[in-house]
Amino acid sequence: MTSLRTGFSRGAYRALGVLVISLVANATARAETKPAAAPASSAAPASSAPAPAAAPSSSGGPPAPADNGAAPAATGGGADSGAYTVRLRSLEKNVNELKEQIFRTKARLNLLKETVLGGAIGASRAVIHHKNEMGSSFRLVKAAYALDGVQIYSKTDDTGALAGMQEFDVYNGAIQPGSHTLSVALTYQGNGFGVFSYLKGYKFNVKSSHTFVAGDSKTTNITVVGYEKGNITTQLSDKPAVDFRVNVIAAGEGGATAAATPAKK
Repeated sequence: MTSLRTGFSRGAYRALGVLVISLVANATARAETKPAAAPASSAAPASSAPAPAAAPSSSGGPPAPADNGAAPAATGGGADSGAYTVRLRSLEKNVNELKEQIFRTKARLNLLKETVLGGAIGASRAVIHHKNEMGSSFRLVKAAYALDGVQIYSKTDDTGALAGMQEFDVYNGAIQPGSHTLSVALTYQGNGFGVFSYLKGYKFNVKSSHTFVAGDSKTTNITVVGYEKGNITTQLSDKPAVDFRVNVIAAGEGGATAAATPAKK
């Protein structure tokens, strides 16, 4: 009986040991196969994060760039704008001068065309001059001439150069024989010093016309004189006046064959 108990005890102990070893082996295997948890503090640095993708536009065009908070650079175009304005004004002045020259050339070409079509080349000629006999109280700033309604001369000058010219040519060319009308428009600016300096703020316009007859094979010389009429009692606005002095010269002659009486207007 004692040997039976001893054998049973030894068998039980062995079975119990095998069971314990099996449980330990299973626990060890499970522990080895379980993944390790990532540390909570292993966040990626902010600098390495990729930039957000650009959202596509609703119109189907290229995606709008991401707003990174940077303000657009200001364009400093103030100096360029001022220089552009100066160049633009200079160009405008040159264009106006060219327009004036083209207009005068066109008027002369029209007169020449009429002369050629009329077969009057060399048959009749007109020479027109301007003469300044105005007093010191007036300064010529603009002069415009038209022959039979066609402008043949126009000049504007506020610098005083036009007023400083005592005489200048207006037209010298062939015309058709017959009756013609010469129209003149002059603009004067008041000129004064001291107590009369207020005159600089006034402008005076004077217009006049004269009809003449261009004879065959003759040259008609017309001198248009701007002068100051009246006396000390004449109002300042009534003083500017125009005088037409006509002198007709036959072809091949140095003297005048006929002289028209000056028509003061």
